[in-house]
Formats: sequence, C-alpha cells, structure tokens
Amino acid sequence: MTTLKNDTFLRALLKQSVEYTPIWLMRQAGRYLAEYNATRARAGDFLSLCKNPGFATEVTLQPLARFPLDAAILFSDILTIPDAMGLGLYFAQGEGPMFKHPLRDEKAIRALTIPDPGLELRYVMDAVSEIRKALDNRVPLIGFSGSPFTLACYMVEGRGGTEFREIKTMLYQRPELLHHILDINAQAVTAYLNAQIRSGAQAVMIFDTWGGALSHSAYREFSLRYIEQIVAGLIREHDGFRVPNIVFTKGGGLWLEAIAAIGCDAVGLDWTIDIGDARRRVGDKVALQGNLDPSVLFSSPQVITAEVEKILTGYGTGSGHVFNLGHGISQYTPPEHAAALVDAVHTLSRKFHLNDT
Repeated sequence: MTTLKNDTFLRALLKQSVEYTPIWLMRQAGRYLAEYNATRARAGDFLSLCKNPGFATEVTLQPLARFPLDAAILFSDILTIPDAMGLGLYFAQGEGPMFKHPLRDEKAIRALTIPDPGLELRYVMDAVSEIRKALDNRVPLIGFSGSPFTLACYMVEGRGGTEFREIKTMLYQRPELLHHILDINAQAVTAYLNAQIRSGAQAVMIFDTWGGALSHSAYREFSLRYIEQIVAGLIREHDGFRVPNIVFTKGGGLWLEAIAAIGCDAVGLDWTIDIGDARRRVGDKVALQGNLDPSVLFSSPQVITAEVEKILTGYGTGSGHVFNLGHGISQYTPPEHAAALVDAVHTLSRKFHLNDT
C-alpha cells in the first residue's frame, strides 16, 4: 500500500473533502509542448512513441514538470485495442489514424478476438508500471480506453473524421453485426482497463468520443449499454485503495442522468452543458469533470481567469468536481495559457471548499 503526496484528484472523484478543486487536462501531453515534439521526433513517429514505454513515460511526465497538475494520464492512444486485434493501424500524414483492414464483412467481424493485455498490449502495461515508478507517488496516474462504440467507429469506417456512413449503415441494416463488434470491444476494454489497474493505474477513464453522434435511442442501445457492461466489470479496489472511474461522452449532455445511473464514479462534461445544471440533474450520484471550452485558452490570461470563475461558481461549494477542459487541449495552445489556467483553478477554487470537512 502506497500513500500519495497529492491525492486531491482521487478524493474529489469520490466526493471526499478537498482543499481546492483539482485539475488535469485531456491530452495534456501533446503537441502544444515543445518538449513533446522533440521526444516524438526522436521516437520517429507517433506509434513508435506510444509503443516505447520509455518514451511514453517521458512524455507523460513532461506536463507535470511544467504545471502543478493534480493527475498524470498514461500517454497512449485509444486505438491500441483494434491495432492489437490485427486491423493494421497506421497514421497517414495529415489524415490521422487509419486501418488497413476495416471491418466490412461478416466473416472478419465474426473472427474478431479479444487481445491479451499481457501479450499483445504488454507495452502499455509496461508503460503504466514505468510511469508509476517515475511519478514516485507525487500524483495519481489515470489509465484509459476508448468506448466500445468509439472504437467500432474507427474499426468499421477504417479512419477518423468521417460522417459515420459505414457504421450507421451497419447499425440500421445489420445491427446484430455491430452488437457483436461492441460486445467483443466491451470485453476487450474491460480486460485492458483492469490490466492497467493491476499495473498501477489509480483511476481509469472511458472516452466515448463519438457517442454523441448517435440518435437518442441508438445511444442507449449501442453505446451506453456497453459502457455500463465495462463499468460493472472493472476492478474497484486495488492495493488497498478505491480505483474511481470516469465516463466521458462528447456531446452526451442529453443523456446525463442515464450515464450517471450506470454505476460510474464520475461523468465528464463537454463545454456545451452548464455545470451547475449538470450538478442539479445528477444530484449526489456522481462527481463531475470539466468543462472549459478548450478555445478559451487562445484568449488572454484575464479571460481564462474569468471563465474559470464562471465554471467554479456554476458548480458551487463542496467536493465532487474535477476541473478539466470539455475536450482535449489544442496543439496551438500557448503553454503559458495552460499555466494560467492551472493557477486560476488552484487559486480561485479554495473559497468553494472552506466548509469541506
């Protein structure tokens, strides 16, 4: 059993007493940092960076050297699972992730197998272990995965940034095939996240990036149902400590109550929902994470401070809030503006926790 020097993030997720609102940033290790770009150049390409535990550790720690963040997040990619399934992940210059073998026929779909996290994804587990050691219990380490539906979008479309024509055609014409993919993905994600926890992750997050692209009924059937299956199968305590989990559906504000009811510890919010309204809607069921518009970081430190104040005031007093962006930080963000954000959250939030006991 190890004691963290700063466990504010974990306590906030569990709605325990905190002295201030903790903050971390989605995609906090990324192209907005010159040191990240230098390490990526040394690695050769993005996948080589992800698959080398030493490089992954290096870039995971880089933002913590710059900013007093309250959590580290494993540097990896959500597409490690379909890559391990043999779909041939590669990154085309200027086009983002692509797969050599997208799932378009029934035979390939029925042949899908669940990767062994200790074999095909061992490099991720090695990175988790190495990062935990390097962190030396300064702050908690977050592990993560994509949601079954978000992974399926890439697996069926064969690329990112599409109009979802292939997967939505499958959803409506051959729903049983999509359900098969989603069930395999849910089992794979559960095993993957539990392996990360056993390797040292102290909280885990499920990124449902494309769930918001679904219709009202389809979201519940093809996305939330499988996230709930994962949450039910997650390790909830390890090494004597609770391991909280966070579910984030971008564009998921319509289903906030339904997400909060699946048994997760926290719900991530994008910037399209008022955090005070979200808190009223979920009550005491879950903590909330979010939800500054990443574009605010293109403005001045004065504007950043004002927008932070709005969100903190909107949430109100007491624990249960982890400050974050409503989506990943942009590669064009000035690092000094990220520093201003972290400082504003730490400074301004203390007055909202004076009565925490």
